Amino acid sequence: MTKDAVLRERRGNVEILTINRPEQRNAINVAVSQGIARALDELAEDAGVAVVVVTGAGDRAFCAGMDLKAFTDGAMPAISAVSGGFAGITRRRFPKPLIAAVNGAAVAGGFEVVLSCDLAVAADHAVFGIPEVTRGLLASAGGLVRLPKRLPLAVALELALTGEPMDAQRARALGIVNRVVPAGELLSSALGLAEVIAANAPLAVQTSKAVMRAAADTDEASAWQLNDEAAAIVTRSPDAREGALAFAEKRPPVWTGRTDA
Repeated sequence: MTKDAVLRERRGNVEILTINRPEQRNAINVAVSQGIARALDELAEDAGVAVVVVTGAGDRAFCAGMDLKAFTDGAMPAISAVSGGFAGITRRRFPKPLIAAVNGAAVAGGFEVVLSCDLAVAADHAVFGIPEVTRGLLASAGGLVRLPKRLPLAVALELALTGEPMDAQRARALGIVNRVVPAGELLSSALGLAEVIAANAPLAVQTSKAVMRAAADTDEASAWQLNDEAAAIVTRSPDAREGALAFAEKRPPVWTGRTDA
């Protein structure tokens, strides 16, 4: 029986997506791209899910990038043709927070998957890199676009031009990773972070993400306009009133996520 290329597990209002090809270092083939794309298409519309955690099976690799056998077989167009682009995620504008739980090497397209997420928790043995130039290729699934925005240009260029990896501690120091933990604590740490986020008002969380993502790519005046428009919507929402009422009544809030007054 063929095993699923992507596993799905629901923990409360957090969904875990696991790339399930540990023998191939969780490399991305057509089945993985389609599986992640299909899952994220569904989860974007699922009101029961507040946060999504993406990880890999085993402890060797989060994801080794594109499956080179699939590449030599001519499958690259199909791998990137799904909604969300390569791996179903690298060109996707996903409304909810995405957390990468990096259980090992995240290289090439695997690093680009991490960069597509909003937050990252890494096992202490994880490494990160875009070695495509050593294979005659480009890091074309977002590495060359996102790294110069996330890192000092000289550091981004070093990664892209040498193809050499960096360890989890350096990735943490440079701001690529939020937390570095022992391998045995990785999933529980990522889920703990997800649960803190998931306990907050979904409309406020998703709008905060949208404003910050947009503000990073626009001028300050335009960013303020986006901020003010978003604040007006969230402030009039039922959750804004519920948050204040729950605080006054010393009880947990019951969120609806609705925008209607």
